[in-house]
Amino acid sequence: MPARTILHADLNNCYASIEMLHHPRLRGHPVAVGGSAEMRHGIILARNYEARPYGIKVGQTLWEARQKCPGLIIVPPDYDKYLRFSRLFRAILSDYSPRVEPFGLDEAFLDVTGSGKYGGDGGAIADEIRGRVKFELGVTVSVGVSYNKIFAKLGSDMKKPDGTTIITEGNYRRVAWPLPASDLLGVGRRMTVKLAKYNILTIGDIASCDPDLLQNWFGKWGLFLYTYANGLDTSPVAETGSESAVKSIGNSSTCPRDLVNDEDAHIVFQNLAESVAERMREQGFMAKTVQVSLRDNDLSWFERQMQLPQPTHVSTELCSAAMSLLRQNWKWEKPLRSIGIRGVNLIPIRQPRQLSLFYDERRREKAERLEYAIDDVRRRFGHYSIDRAMLRFDSVLGRLDPKADHLNPTG
Repeated sequence: MPARTILHADLNNCYASIEMLHHPRLRGHPVAVGGSAEMRHGIILARNYEARPYGIKVGQTLWEARQKCPGLIIVPPDYDKYLRFSRLFRAILSDYSPRVEPFGLDEAFLDVTGSGKYGGDGGAIADEIRGRVKFELGVTVSVGVSYNKIFAKLGSDMKKPDGTTIITEGNYRRVAWPLPASDLLGVGRRMTVKLAKYNILTIGDIASCDPDLLQNWFGKWGLFLYTYANGLDTSPVAETGSESAVKSIGNSSTCPRDLVNDEDAHIVFQNLAESVAERMREQGFMAKTVQVSLRDNDLSWFERQMQLPQPTHVSTELCSAAMSLLRQNWKWEKPLRSIGIRGVNLIPIRQPRQLSLFYDERRREKAERLEYAIDDVRRRFGHYSIDRAMLRFDSVLGRLDPKADHLNPTG
């Protein structure tokens, strides 16, 4: 099979670059995009290159960032503006291939094998894309070119801003293997620590490790890492416009204050569950599984999920499952800084379901009718026109509106 030509295009410091484009006075100053300091939606979402020497990193809290850089200018996110740029960016990419696969708001893969006036010359196509993005959108993009998605993604991270990096079957050992293991897609902070325990420090170390050992240590994910490091990934780039079923709908939120007990978590989970359930009803889905994500105040993160006895789009049922997962998996040794809830394994609302003798269907139908009525009231009079009593117990946590505030929307 002939080698593919895969590109990964990544807008440089997307949110911060767009803000500086719209506000030229910010240029030359350390700038970060973050949320409200009062509501603590204030994790740094993006920062410009002037902020980097101060050690400002994505994911830091606002107070940490300001301690490192007292002169840091923090602007609130404007997701509508970023979405518009994302659509324009993808429109440019679509001129070069029908196979454009978004990978977040500001980056995407595209398969240009044999396409266009350059006949699939990935480097030439990458350079033309960089020029067009700079001229048409006013921001810069870095592009990785390779024969698989993993190395294309790795390449786009190597020359920033506004660079092209080509990783081939002939040079990947020289280019990719000396890089830190953490640079490889799928190796996060926790995995980096686990790999270091076995003296696996670089991508080359992963590639040269016995795959049976990696599987023994890390399960199936160890084999994925071995495949990625050795350039053996063959996953395709999805075609633009191809119909793919929605697999999940979720919301997460960095909380206005740390959560310290089940009662705190229950308030936030109920708020998030209402957003998720409303979006499910709007899109005509029910969830067969609930997944939660938890991040403590050291920014350590994990997920857990459970299958539901019956598919649902009722917020109280989603919240009940989330609380069950929390109680099973969290002992409150540390406070929680952010939590999320997601409905997965979605099915259409009208798909026939097997009823159970042990499930109160009348009660369930009543709960569904109630939530549809709440949806209607909120559409007409605003989110806070009707609320659950439990959300009034805490004037800070209970006032989150994740659906309207775009608090880390997922799915």
